[in-house]
Amino acid sequence: MPYPAKLTPEAILQAASVLLRAGGAETVGMRALASALGVQPSSLYRHFADRAAVLGALEDQTSLDLNVALTRAAAALPPAEALRATAHAYLEFARADPHAYSLLLVPRAPYTAQPGPAQDLWKSVLALVGAVSGQADDTAATVAFWAYMHGFATLELSGQFGRSGPKGGFERGLDALIVGLSQPA
Repeated sequence: MPYPAKLTPEAILQAASVLLRAGGAETVGMRALASALGVQPSSLYRHFADRAAVLGALEDQTSLDLNVALTRAAAALPPAEALRATAHAYLEFARADPHAYSLLLVPRAPYTAQPGPAQDLWKSVLALVGAVSGQADDTAATVAFWAYMHGFATLELSGQFGRSGPKGGFERGLDALIVGLSQPA
């Protein structure tokens, strides 16, 4: 049986992205994808081994999109201003696309660096933080920055700040972090 010409990995990911943004990762399944594309579920397996592979590809795309947003925000700015702009772009990304952002927070086995969008995102943030700290490969400072951004975005998206919001806590924490990163370790 020939596969429909319209069925490509890109078309599958586009449909998966629509499902993801509409209802979260739990709505991205092989049957739902097949239905959205007007094909039989079995035809998807030619391009993706299973649902996990589709979600992995969506996570890669999210890492790539976030990296683009952070890189644009930091462009042509001095190091501390670039890191501040990056922090704001990160938070805006999480707010604008919370379901895609949530793919970056899925529990998984301990991470081993693999070439690809997630590692590229890490390297971009490492370079931005290193420009502020004065250490090109400042993993400890980058982990601190990353944890702050993930933590703040997660707390905000989950409603943990309540109706009153964070009351300037984002800027205060960011100021402290940037000043702290600027000091010799």
